[in-house]
Amino acid sequence: MMLFGKISQQLCGLKKLPWSCDSRYFWGWLNTVFNKVDYERIRAVGPDRAASEWLLRCGATVRYCGQERWQKDYNHLPTGPLDKYKIQAIDATDSCIMNIGFDHMEGLEHVEKIRLCKCHYIEDTCLERLGQLEKLQKSLLEMEIISCGNVTDKGIIALRHLRNLKYLLLSDLPGIREKENLVQVFKTTLPSLELKLQLK
Repeated sequence: MMLFGKISQQLCGLKKLPWSCDSRYFWGWLNTVFNKVDYERIRAVGPDRAASEWLLRCGATVRYCGQERWQKDYNHLPTGPLDKYKIQAIDATDSCIMNIGFDHMEGLEHVEKIRLCKCHYIEDTCLERLGQLEKLQKSLLEMEIISCGNVTDKGIIALRHLRNLKYLLLSDLPGIREKENLVQVFKTTLPSLELKLQLK
């Protein structure tokens, strides 16, 4: 992420301009730009490459099938045949991924693990979208959702559609209000799921 890192450093170094609003709005706008879906790009390079570009642009990392190394640097995405690199795992820790970018995940067929940790823009609509993706319903085995303050019971319950999910960790989610209900929902819909709760 050298290119985007340099841009971010330069932008952070700017003095606040008199006409600028709160910097939160600027960063929110910039993050929205990073999440924008380019459907032509997806058609041109395939879903895995386009999703890799989106995820790394937003500060997440990916691991491809058959590889142990995590891909962290946007500028060093692998080259070669477009169908060679299939995303197997996503770690979105401290990333700015948000709902408008989730169309990037629609064509991913090999994702087995997703980690959402300290993702300020992750909310219920994101989890509902994940639960609706047919290819993800088949492939996803493990999921961790940690310290995502905008997630509530509604979003977590939407994950019951991920029918092959084997492991779900929920930690430090202040929006979760009815733990017992969650446990019951997953016991009924995903009886083989290992549900780990670290909630207050």
